[in-house]
Amino acid sequence: MFHHVPYLHFQMQKLSKILRRKDNTDMRSGATKQNERITNLDTVRGLATLGILVMNAVNFGISDSAYHNLDAGGSNNPFDWVVGVAGEIFIDQKTMALFSMLFGAGIVLFADRAVEKGRKPVLLSLWRNLLLFGFGSLHVLLWQGDILTLYACCAPVVLLFRKRTPRVLFSWGIGFFVLTILHGVITQGLVNNGETELGSFWSGDSSMGDEVGFWFLVDTVCRALGCMLIGVALYRSGFISGKSERALYQKTIRWGLGFGLPLATAGVLWQALADYDPEVAIIGQLPNTVATIPLALAFLSIISLWDSRPSTPIHDRVRSVGQMAFTNYLTQTVFGVVVLSAIFDKGDLGRGGVALFILCVWCIQLVWSKLWLAHFRFGPAEWVWRTMTYRKYQPLRRTTQKEAS
Repeated sequence: MFHHVPYLHFQMQKLSKILRRKDNTDMRSGATKQNERITNLDTVRGLATLGILVMNAVNFGISDSAYHNLDAGGSNNPFDWVVGVAGEIFIDQKTMALFSMLFGAGIVLFADRAVEKGRKPVLLSLWRNLLLFGFGSLHVLLWQGDILTLYACCAPVVLLFRKRTPRVLFSWGIGFFVLTILHGVITQGLVNNGETELGSFWSGDSSMGDEVGFWFLVDTVCRALGCMLIGVALYRSGFISGKSERALYQKTIRWGLGFGLPLATAGVLWQALADYDPEVAIIGQLPNTVATIPLALAFLSIISLWDSRPSTPIHDRVRSVGQMAFTNYLTQTVFGVVVLSAIFDKGDLGRGGVALFILCVWCIQLVWSKLWLAHFRFGPAEWVWRTMTYRKYQPLRRTTQKEAS
């Protein structure tokens, strides 16, 4: 499997060089005017937010181990298996990768605009992410799968890298992925030698060994931070903002899908053919990890090309979900905990039933986000965060029809 890693690094360097040709002298080529919204970011963020629910709903409604192990619960019939396999190949790790790339780009976009407004970018960004950590600490009381605290802790590192070149950012981003892959191989060896236990990572509610728990933490941090740094590179080049040439997006789609889909599929087949043996529990995840960046970039390119088409009502609704990503992420947790863990007992529904729940929440968020933003400038959570960030009341209600459009 590891012969893919140098190839991935080589291909990412090629993409980095292509992106840098667009503007090799201005490190702020992705920056925009102070009040200009980048619709491509809203569109990508909206779809990533909807995709995050696909990942989290399994934890809400089935079990933590069922998220990693399709055989650990929720796979009661062929349709459940189809849903599970499709989620592993197309959604698992990829939507979080997109979300992390957007978060990294957002940190730098916020800092750039702070500079334009004469504010102190680093101090304001650190304060903003300290608040995010606080929100995450409250969120984790409702659900232990919170990512807000993780993102807040990664933010200072991203700020340290914000002025680096795309090549350096890509190299560091890939380096974090290589680190977690190597660590995964080592941890699997400890499991196979009986030196630690998989525990709830793989099946049941038994205790997870310290080494497995540490790998899980390192893996989550490395993937998130790696994607954030890549996101900064994509923002500096204009790629993530939808400003690159159409041919580059098309090339990225061909390469990303051609390399990533077979690799992600191979990882799922590896575990299935091994009958989800604990001896491949961690290393069986690694092909999917290697496929994450190519597939995330391919999906980003597909979304960017779609966003560039003439705007339709569905474009507007997806962008509205993206503008209210913070609020929608939190409300997904509320829906998941109330419906899948309270109204239903956890484990009552299979993956097909959970998929129906996901579709219902998607419809609600696509409708309510557009309706809310027709009257208000920010989502509820975004408004609280923004007001606390600037320590000044931020006008919430829209005052003109033009502002609502």
